Amino acid sequence: MFTHTFLGTNDIEKSRKFYSAVMAPLGHNAMELPHGTLFPSPNGSLIVAKPGNGEAHTVSNGYTLGFKAENSAAVDAWHAAGLANGGTCEGQPGVRENSPGKQYGAYLRDPDGNKICAFAPNPNA
Repeated sequence: MFTHTFLGTNDIEKSRKFYSAVMAPLGHNAMELPHGTLFPSPNGSLIVAKPGNGEAHTVSNGYTLGFKAENSAAVDAWHAAGLANGGTCEGQPGVRENSPGKQYGAYLRDPDGNKICAFAPNPNA
């Protein structure tokens, strides 16, 4: 459905460190760009970079970027990596009763304030 998702940053190095850490447990590796970082995937890529218009990045209210994880252990590792690399918790890992299929998920804010999450199938289903 998507070719890519682009998240803005005001600090390339801080965002590169954070996203390299949280994407590794999900099986994605960083490719450095002059203005940010690319995480290529045949199913849709993630780009975290300076906004193309040259203005400062601001957080989109109500926007959450969700990542697919293989299992609950990957979600746990993703969340821990985010906290260890400058992120803040927006929701501890656990089963989300209101999600389709009661999936296992967790939420973070990246160093720029973007809200992200990782979800895996319910381990008890």
